[in-house]
Amino acid sequence: MPKKHNNISSDLKADILRRVKEEGIPVSQAAKDHGIHESTIYSWLTKGASGSPSFAEFARIARQNKELLELVGELTLKMSQAQKNS
Repeated sequence: MPKKHNNISSDLKADILRRVKEEGIPVSQAAKDHGIHESTIYSWLTKGASGSPSFAEFARIARQNKELLELVGELTLKMSQAQKNS
């Protein structure tokens, strides 16, 4: 029996990938919703993954990490002070 190849538009493919990546929809649910096999979506996700981040992406993540660590530090100090005042 020959394989059945469904031609999926690039817009639909992009929408499915967006739902999985940004909305957190499980791959199994997205596959059911669109009548395609889970392995197809996993294949798309793998092809879209890049090996290593660009320098700009790395710098952005490092800056964001620093800001988050500072925020955690400030909140920890505030909680510590609040517990001492109680």
